[in-house]
Amino acid sequence: MNTVASSSIGASVGSASRVTQLALSALLGLFVVGFVGFAQMDAVHNAAHDYRHSLSFPCH
Repeated sequence: MNTVASSSIGASVGSASRVTQLALSALLGLFVVGFVGFAQMDAVHNAAHDYRHSLSFPCH
């Protein structure tokens, strides 16, 4: 059984890789929030607006 090999896979991820993943995730999140929040399409903008209100996020 390869229990040692399978448990060491997660440990081999370096801190630089984790920082890169976190940075890319943050950029993706900012892009999605920015794109949807400032979209001029009423359906997309209203859906984002309602979602922000459901999270108690101040938007106006």
